[in-house]
Amino acid sequence: MEKKFFKAPTMHIKDVTLQVSNLERSIRFYEQVLGLHVLKKEANQVKLSANGQDVILSLMQPTNVIAKQGRTTGLYHVAILLPTREDLGAFLRHFMELDIANQVNIGASDHIVSEAIYISDPDGNGLEIASDRPSSEWSWNIDNKVIMSTEPLDGHGLLEAANNHEWNGSPDNTIVGHLHLHVDDLVKAKQFYTEGLGFQVVTEYPGALFLSDGGYHHHLAVNIWNGENVPTPRKNEVGLKNYTMRFPSEDKKQVAIQRLSRLGYETQDDIVIDSAGNTILLSSEQ
Repeated sequence: MEKKFFKAPTMHIKDVTLQVSNLERSIRFYEQVLGLHVLKKEANQVKLSANGQDVILSLMQPTNVIAKQGRTTGLYHVAILLPTREDLGAFLRHFMELDIANQVNIGASDHIVSEAIYISDPDGNGLEIASDRPSSEWSWNIDNKVIMSTEPLDGHGLLEAANNHEWNGSPDNTIVGHLHLHVDDLVKAKQFYTEGLGFQVVTEYPGALFLSDGGYHHHLAVNIWNGENVPTPRKNEVGLKNYTMRFPSEDKKQVAIQRLSRLGYETQDDIVIDSAGNTILLSSEQ
């Protein structure tokens, strides 16, 4: 993990809030499986951290919560980025030792720029546990698009890389690597996130766009794999509640707000709703 992609002058995602159906059950899952720690707990919400200072994920149990309804906009997955390949290998060994693979959806891929293990939390919220390959090993074509793919993960190689590296929970510098969203219109989403927020498209897949700032392989992805013109989730539905976009400065945040306004997106109290109904909290580095 290279810190330059997650600090000024690079725009990036800081933390993500997920809605869950049973807060105590979800806390146990995120503590046991990901090794995150409770930073702050309120009646219906908890903030989770790897280092005891910075929030990575927040979990919230809405009043009269309902299960995920299927084909809507919202969360596809949130990527928890571990610092090293050794950490990812240690996580894989830890996950295998937990012996809960039959209780969650699980997958794994080598994306060339990164390696990833896919799981879901007890409510079906998608999680990607990943580690990046060094950016010096990424390839870019003449159109400034990064070369990514979806290949089988070398699980044995990961476990060998971990060697005697023990899993003691998510390391202190674990962060949100990227967020992948379901949207209802790819053209509108592209306009919002590029002309509005200021991201660049760095990869295109059938029905999906991958976007980043500062030369990262992707801070954000959007897809229409749930279908076009699908509805937004209900407010009390399991899934994504909101996420925080961190700008490198207050000036750049204000410029983005002005661009969004010209596109017809109004910001109130540093909160904006994207073209697919996803809520974004806008913040800046102090």
